[in-house]
Amino acid sequence: MAAARRALRLLPPFTTSSRHNSNRAAISHLHRQLYGRLYPVLLVKTDGSTVHLRYKEPKRILMLPLDSSTLPEEERKARLRRHFPSKIKAEEEETFDSIDMGTYKKFWKK
Repeated sequence: MAAARRALRLLPPFTTSSRHNSNRAAISHLHRQLYGRLYPVLLVKTDGSTVHLRYKEPKRILMLPLDSSTLPEEERKARLRRHFPSKIKAEEEETFDSIDMGTYKKFWKK
């Protein structure tokens, strides 16, 4: 306490303390690169561990992308098959060459 009192005696009585940070007033705008509003987010790493952090967009969960070069070959191919399924083959059109027209003769009007 005594050291604090001595330090106060050394300062002139009209001196005020000022803190210079990103919230200080400016004539045109606030001079800062990033704004203070951050949202709580759960980050899920590739190994399954989770970390709570603050993020610029309101999201619940962020997942880091999995590096496919570290996966075994079988698992990597299985993941690629799930992401890019094979195209459905077009069905062949039905032809009327094998239909016997005599069986449908009774339905024609005379």
